[in-house]
Amino acid sequence: MMLDRILRLLASHDVLVCSVDGLERLYSLAPVSKHYVRNKEGLLANFDVKPFTVKSQLKDSVLEGVAFDRVHRAHVFDYTSLDPSGFKNLETLVEIGGGMGHTIKAIVSKYPQIKGINFDLPHVIEHAPTCGGVEHVGGDMFRSVPKGDANFLKWILYDWSDDHCLKLLKNCYKAIPDNGKVIVMEAVLSITAETSPAARAISQLDVLMMAQDPGGKERAEHEFMALATGAGFRGIRYEAFVCNFWVMEFFK
Repeated sequence: MMLDRILRLLASHDVLVCSVDGLERLYSLAPVSKHYVRNKEGLLANFDVKPFTVKSQLKDSVLEGVAFDRVHRAHVFDYTSLDPSGFKNLETLVEIGGGMGHTIKAIVSKYPQIKGINFDLPHVIEHAPTCGGVEHVGGDMFRSVPKGDANFLKWILYDWSDDHCLKLLKNCYKAIPDNGKVIVMEAVLSITAETSPAARAISQLDVLMMAQDPGGKERAEHEFMALATGAGFRGIRYEAFVCNFWVMEFFK
């Protein structure tokens, strides 16, 4: 599994070629690979490594990507007002893992009818600034989460293993009404290894998760569906694609 994630990253940079057999990915050498294997003309192994190691000091520009304003001709929070139906009829919105509460604050400022709850670990919440319309609540999301019409998970699931995600999503399921939803913002991997700049950035994040967070990973559509149904949800609606990330709704 870990090897496949590294191979996917290499394929996204055209170092390998990826093909798909069902849900299984198969990899082979791309033309550029000849420079990295033994007994081939053009081998790079005889180059001094020193000039290449300085690249580790270059600014990590790939994660900056294309500016949201340039792509969508609107600021990220102005963009949500173009289609506000996602927050229609919500009275209470709980952001899980909201940190200092900046995101829930922005949402509540746009939709003042919503009572916002910023939920995070107690030692995080104690430093969160006071904000009108937002209540800061400390706790452990793997034990329980505050009740509300909807939960909001922004860049949370990719930090955790499937088992941890299922535990969290089951808690979310219990905390929302029958017509409630869990709003999830995450990158979505394609089944095959694509070579677009967006796909490369997501693959790099996936490898970063592998090195940084035990069990953490980026996921494909079928993996998100398995988490959703495993936690009791009937399905997923893909509502918006924002700066390489999908906004999904898990519904009962």
